[in-house]
Amino acid sequence: MIEKTVIVTGAGRGIGKAIANAFAQKAYAVVVAEIDEVHGQKTADEINSTGAKAIFIKTDVSLLNHIEKMVALTVEKFGRIDVLVNNAGLSGFYDPLEMDEATWDKIIDTNLKSVFFCSREVAKVMKAHSGGSIINIASTRAIMSEPNSEAYAASKGGIVALTHALAASFSKYQIMVNAILPGWIETGDYNTLSEADHLQHFSQRVGTPGDIANACLFLANTENNFITGTQLVIDGGMTKKMIYE
Repeated sequence: MIEKTVIVTGAGRGIGKAIANAFAQKAYAVVVAEIDEVHGQKTADEINSTGAKAIFIKTDVSLLNHIEKMVALTVEKFGRIDVLVNNAGLSGFYDPLEMDEATWDKIIDTNLKSVFFCSREVAKVMKAHSGGSIINIASTRAIMSEPNSEAYAASKGGIVALTHALAASFSKYQIMVNAILPGWIETGDYNTLSEADHLQHFSQRVGTPGDIANACLFLANTENNFITGTQLVIDGGMTKKMIYE
């Protein structure tokens, strides 16, 4: 019998994969919603090999019909949705004087539009099962920037604003909506990082995908349902570090 179900978008690699594995270890049935068939299926297979339950659903979160199908298949398979983690996203640096409209639209549609429509479709299911938790993976890029990051920054800033708006709208359904703003989370070979990389942080280390996964488990816990509409910055203190040159 499935007691709880989580959907994690973009769970084929990196932070999304770590989040999917963390929920599987807590006995959640996991839906791996991923556009990359190879990595999405691999994540699901690895979870199933541990005795937990997971399914892969190929999903382009920039398309509403894919989102609707993903939610319908989840309900068909598991009967309920308790947690949604909106993690899927695109990044990239583009000169704002040169970036074309198609690139802008693709980033906004994948990173921001998807959060609204995934949340809306899942909320329709959650409200029939006494609520749930929606966790949106934003970025510290929502509050600080480097040059040529306009589309990504706009999408992540939009997620922060959308989070508190959805928290207000969905409160009557007992649905918590929160955002996590990761800083530097190393998804490649952690051993290649330098001492200088680590010492940029108050924490004295660069972050790992597990740091974000642990926060998702915390926000999904129904005992923490007084936390909603907020933004949790997980960056080892980097955004609070005063730097003089």
